[in-house]
Amino acid sequence: MVKENRREREIEEMKELILSSASAIVASEGFEKLSIRKIAKSIEYSPAIIYHYFKDKEEIINILMQRGYKKIISAVSSVNTENLSIEERLTEMTKNYIYTALKMPDEFLAAQLNTSKEALNHTSYLFKGASKDKPALFALYKCLTDMQTDNLISEDKIELTAQIIAVSTLGLIIKLIVEKEVISEEQKEILIDFYSKEIVLKIASTIQIKN
Repeated sequence: MVKENRREREIEEMKELILSSASAIVASEGFEKLSIRKIAKSIEYSPAIIYHYFKDKEEIINILMQRGYKKIISAVSSVNTENLSIEERLTEMTKNYIYTALKMPDEFLAAQLNTSKEALNHTSYLFKGASKDKPALFALYKCLTDMQTDNLISEDKIELTAQIIAVSTLGLIIKLIVEKEVISEEQKEILIDFYSKEIVLKIASTIQIKN
């Protein structure tokens, strides 16, 4: 039993070493430059060792994307809604999402700007019905739904609004990352606060009943 536990621990440690190396390569070079050979060289093992623990590069990418997405989901769902109005909840969700993304800038950009099928399986959210399929978008969709005072507004229009807010937020995050060396910390916080409290709420309030 002790040997089995040690062996399992060694397997997990090796997997983490491989994934950590892959993550570092992705952060510095992007998903498109990731290869089994580069990972093997980074950890000073043969490529055959990588294939012993993972089926292929796509499996590694899939795991990295899942981990990154879980961080975003955690940020969105970690908002303490107790004693918060719906508008305040939307504001805090937006802020949490932005600050979480800014904590992993290279990883976030590499994922969001990647057009591979594997990456898009995780990052796409503009297709019809995405709010039912993507947890982060669903959280936003649910918040927008709760803001309505009646049930006459179509689900499609609420989803479209959620998608536009998500795209707008992505744009702000990308610019904050790109311009991180030319804007102050104070200005960054002002921009995030203004966007979350003013712009997002204005977009949310534009949902109208379509006759």
